[in-house]
Amino acid sequence: MELRRPTLVDQVTILEMIEEFCQSNSSTDGFLGRENVVYEEWLEANTNAEMGLGLPEGFVPFIQYVSFDENGRALGFLNLRLRLNDKLLQHGGHIGYCIRPSECGKGYAKEQLRLGLIEARSKAISRVLLTCHVDNEASRRTILSQGGQLENQVDGTERYWIDLERE
Repeated sequence: MELRRPTLVDQVTILEMIEEFCQSNSSTDGFLGRENVVYEEWLEANTNAEMGLGLPEGFVPFIQYVSFDENGRALGFLNLRLRLNDKLLQHGGHIGYCIRPSECGKGYAKEQLRLGLIEARSKAISRVLLTCHVDNEASRRTILSQGGQLENQVDGTERYWIDLERE
């Protein structure tokens, strides 16, 4: 698996993945937007967001990543928030992620999160907060597989920390 920023070359496979999420009405944690994505505008918005430009109210600078298989097919989204605000401290955390529905249950989320944690460390984030809904067993297992330590539950959201300095 490769985790990287999306480019214009990736347009077809990413739009196909977005369509799959929409058709299955699946959660797209780690991806801002849903239907009617204008790809070039989305790429530009991602570049601006990383620099903290043009962010909607309540958003923090972030890096949008996409994971790809060995054939270049888009597998999932991962959004790395470069800092936390009060809202993200309660729900959302540093990283949001999702795997396209047809590829769930194959271990891709664990690998995608592992690679996302490497990216977080490269951005000098030493402690990463991840959250999941109390009913989301798959996400909980993914977080725990990467060393997540449960801090508490807030309004139906479990809050986990991963210490990257001990790695």
